[in-house]
Parts: sequence; structure tokens; C-alpha cells
Amino acid sequence: MPFWDIAAIVAAAGLSAGAAMLWISRAPQFFAGHSQQRSTEMRPDGISFLFDQGDLHHASETAQQLYQVAPGQDDWQTWRERMLNRFPGLPERPHANQPGSVTIQARHAEDIATLKLTQRGQYTQVHMSDDRMIDAAQSQKLRALHRELADLRRASDTTPHAVWQVDAQGRVTWYNAAYEDLYDRLHNTAPQATKPVFEVTDTQNEKTGRQRVSTQSSIDGKTDWYDLNAITVGDITIFHAVDVNAVVKSEVAQRNFVQTLAKTFAQLSIGLAIFDRNGQLALFNPALIDLTDLPADFLSGRPTLLSFFDRMRENRRMPEPKNYHSWRQEISEVIAAATDGRYQETWTLETGQTYRVRGRPHPDGAIAFLIEDISAEVSLTRNFRAELELGQSLMDTFDEALVVFSSTGVLTFCNAAYRDLWGLDPDNSFADVTILDSVQEWKRQCKPGARWAALTDFVRNIGDRKSWDMPAMLDDGAALACTVSRIASGATVIRFVKTEHVAAKSSAPKQVSRPS
Repeated sequence: MPFWDIAAIVAAAGLSAGAAMLWISRAPQFFAGHSQQRSTEMRPDGISFLFDQGDLHHASETAQQLYQVAPGQDDWQTWRERMLNRFPGLPERPHANQPGSVTIQARHAEDIATLKLTQRGQYTQVHMSDDRMIDAAQSQKLRALHRELADLRRASDTTPHAVWQVDAQGRVTWYNAAYEDLYDRLHNTAPQATKPVFEVTDTQNEKTGRQRVSTQSSIDGKTDWYDLNAITVGDITIFHAVDVNAVVKSEVAQRNFVQTLAKTFAQLSIGLAIFDRNGQLALFNPALIDLTDLPADFLSGRPTLLSFFDRMRENRRMPEPKNYHSWRQEISEVIAAATDGRYQETWTLETGQTYRVRGRPHPDGAIAFLIEDISAEVSLTRNFRAELELGQSLMDTFDEALVVFSSTGVLTFCNAAYRDLWGLDPDNSFADVTILDSVQEWKRQCKPGARWAALTDFVRNIGDRKSWDMPAMLDDGAALACTVSRIASGATVIRFVKTEHVAAKSSAPKQVSRPS
């Protein structure tokens, strides 16, 4: 065989062998890539949906678990609400009879997932493409997230107050069951994404961050009150509506009660000043202005306890302190005593007026001060006491021993002659002296024979009520004339008058005339 033929055969064999080695070296990569492509397309944990004219016709197992959808029960709108937070570009409804595919990117740049919408006649196929493979650990985490999602959904649906969230365009993207019930009760229709249940304004309470709104039901026309609390997270605002009808009713009742009390206090002649737990004046009546000479604008400015008493001292409406440096300490002691309900004093002013001041504790740490002008009462008491002293002095000038018993038989008055006659001083007795006590002492100092029992019955309103006289005799032989008389209010006055001493019988024998 010629050399060139042999060389051609060898060259052909070498090329064939080289081609075979090259094909063998690249075959695993080809089959691996082809297998990976098939596994990506055919894996059971892919996320895909199939809609039939807006109704969910089919969903993969992973899609059903992850997004809580069920074929035959959910539709495009419910599925879109769950996907809208991640894919804001989803159309409001599928584009029927418009063949072709549309790819929608995720909201955040770091999220590489995409949705591919493919239209085939009346069917719309949605496939989520995500390069992240779901392994066993991720699958377990997915189930945990599914359980947590179920717990959160159950908690939100059983919450008694309405909760909903609104996006940056003012559209309602999510709400709970209470919101749906509230919306139906107020608007008599299903919730609408473009019209939240309340007309929310930007006016909020500076302290609580809430705003109170009132609504009127379309069914019965009843007015309801709610406290709205808005929390913004990113471009989503979450609203909480709490029913405060009971709170509003209690506030109205409290306001009416306070107004009733204010009208009642306005008729009192006693000055009333109530300070709250912070020591500021919370309530006062017109009588307080008259008694303290404090201007109404000062009292309406809710002064503190110290300012209130300082102003009263300046107006000469309380006693001037002996030591001004200890004034604040004295006021602190007054406040402490009033807190315990122990403060009660009588103030004598420079004008001659007399005030009775009392401090009483109130619930929740409040303190009430009552200021009463008792000048007339003190003057009347002083005059009455002077009249009593005058009457006592007048009766003490009488020689007759006088004693007065009330209708119940209690000794109420006696003069100096009575004390000298019987050696008694009822004013120094710890207990009431009765007619029985007095008769017992009289009997002890007199000889038997007087009608003490009849005198006792007369004083105790038993028997005849006409005045009568009763003779008695002291142990020393002095004769007593007792006059018992009825006076006003059923009282009895008894007068004792000494008449004379009985002469002792002569022991000398009498001369007897003898018959002649």
C-alpha cells in the first residue's frame, strides 16, 4: 500500500478519535444543562396560576400554600390584593383576547422575582420566575411562614376593631373582617378600594396621635364615635378604628353631672374650692369669690394651692402668720392635714369676721376646702352666752333656793342659794343629775315625812300638773317650804325657802293647880 494512502488512513482515524473525545468530554455538560432546564420547568414546587376569565382555575401546590388561594373560590381581585404589595404593576383585570406575554418586575430592586403573564384566549397563565431554589430547609421555613400567616390572619379577622391599610395613592390594599362589617353597616355596601370607610383628615390630637370621628349609620341613623390611630410604615399607612361610644357617653354624663353640681354649688353660701391631684384649682363656686375677694379671672386660671393661699393672705382673708418665713411650712401642713381629712380651723380676721375652714380629701388625690362665714353664728352664740351669764347672775341674787328640771327629769339650772342650802354643785358633775339623784340627796338631809315621791312624779309628768306646796324639815330642825311649779317646755321649778327653827321643848316641870 502506498505511503500516502496509509498516511490518509491514519489522519482520518486521528480526526475521528479527536472528534469522539471532544464529544465525550462535552456530553455530561449538555445532558446536565438539559436536565436542569427540564427540572426547572417541571419541578412541583414552582409558583404558577391559571385564570379563566378572572376566576382562578388552577394553582400549583406551592402557590396555594404560599398565597392561600384555592381554585374555584378565589378570583383575580383577591389574588391581586395578595400580590400587589410585591408586584405593584399588576393590572386590575386580565387582558382577555389579547395574546402575548407581559413580564412584571418586583417592587424592590433586590427582589429578582418576576411575573410572566401569558394570555391564551380566555385563559391567563401566570408564572413566577425566581432563581432561588427551594430546598428542604426553605420548604420547612415556608410552612412555618404559612402557619404564621394563618395565625396573623386569624388574629386580624377576630380583632373587634377595624384595621385597614392604605397605599401612597390613598387606595385600600388590605382590611380585616371588622372593617368589612363596619363598612357594610355605615355604607350598606361592600368595601371599595378607592373609598375608605372614614374621611380621614390630618388633624390629630397632639398628645395621643389620634383623631375622633363620628359617623351615622345608613340603616338606623344612629351616630357612632370612633378613635382613629394612623401609623405609617414606608409608603403604607395602617389605620385602627376603636369604638368609643361608651367613652363618649360617659364623658357626656360626666359633663352633665359637673354642670349640675356647678348649678347646685352656685346656690351655696359656703365657699367651695376643689383642687385636683396636681394641686391646681379645678372647681369653685361664686360664694368663694365673695368670701376670699379673689378675682374670677385668677380663679379661672387654675392657681395652685400655694398661690391660692398666698393671694388670700394678701387680701387679708386669712390670719396673718406670726412668722412669714415659716408660712410655706404652715401651708404645707395645712395641705397635709386636709389630705388626711384632719384640717378644721376657725379664722378670726382683722375685719371682725369669723371663718370656719375645713379640708376634706376627695377620690383620686383631690382636696376640697370649704370656707364658711360664721360671724353671725359666733355673734349669736356670744350674745346667748352673755344672756345666760346675766340670767345666772340675776338668779344668784335671790335668797330662795331655785332648781329647774327638764321634762325628762334632768337638772338644767340652779342658783347659788340652792348650792349653799344643799351643799351640791351640779355643774361639776361628770354625768347628768336627775330628779331621782336630787331627791335621794334631799331625803338624806331631811327628816322623814315629806312627800318626795309625789314631787318625783310631778317632775316626770305623772299626775296633777297644778302648782303645789310641800313642807319639809332639815335634820338641823329648820323648816322648809317647798313650792313646785310647772314652767315652759314641760320643765319644773322647785323653790326652797327656810321658814324658822322649831323651838326645843322646855324640860322645866309645869305647875299643876291642886284642887282646894
